[in-house]
Amino acid sequence: MTVLNTFQLNDKIALVTGSSAGIGFALARALGEAGAHVILNGRNAEKVTASAKQLQSEGLKVSEVVFDVTDAASVSAAVNHIESSIGALDILINNAGMQIRNPLHEYQDADWHTLMRTNLDSVYFVGKSVAQKMIPRGHGKIINICSVQSELGRPGIAPYAASKGAVKMLTKGMAIDWGQFGINVNGLGPGYFKTELNQKLVADPQFSTWLVGRTPSRRWGDVEDLGGAAVFLASDASKFVNGHILYVDGGVTATL
Repeated sequence: MTVLNTFQLNDKIALVTGSSAGIGFALARALGEAGAHVILNGRNAEKVTASAKQLQSEGLKVSEVVFDVTDAASVSAAVNHIESSIGALDILINNAGMQIRNPLHEYQDADWHTLMRTNLDSVYFVGKSVAQKMIPRGHGKIINICSVQSELGRPGIAPYAASKGAVKMLTKGMAIDWGQFGINVNGLGPGYFKTELNQKLVADPQFSTWLVGRTPSRRWGDVEDLGGAAVFLASDASKFVNGHILYVDGGVTATL
């Protein structure tokens, strides 16, 4: 086997949560292009179906499973359905996430709990359910989507930074507990990317000027920039990489 062959995902089955749009959709496309059978997920069935049709039109093998990643019972039922009806999961990308901005002293408790359920609880629920299937098989790849905010803060997003810092440490904990079973658990930490969630920031000239000046690569990230890193972490090319957070941020975390 050559080194390039180790990046192939042929015959692998991959679940990507929150993958009807944005970063999740781009990651699903990348895994599909590397040969994986990709399972798209979201809570809006129409959006998931539309995204699946888009990838299928590109010749990729795609299935869709609609469930709420913040509900433990729904997660368990969905993972059981995938395993019995589609096949054994080889790869999981925990991508589902959200942002609610506000100064911490003005933050609503309900928003805190909503954000934590989506950004943190979902990683625990889906990660554990999938790992319980992977452990008896002795192999598996889990990638948790972290953020530059796993390391750095900004005004008005303290709860988000707290959630992503927790995802970073949960990733390390998963790697420690599950590495003995042949499971690799790593994090992928995007910087600032042009997505629907960031559209207001992209459209803000002052913020964009600041960000581009702050980023050594001198630009916003495009979601396609994440594909290679995701394929690396999902493939045999990273078989001895465990508990690592790979930042794809244009150098933001490298500089003051």
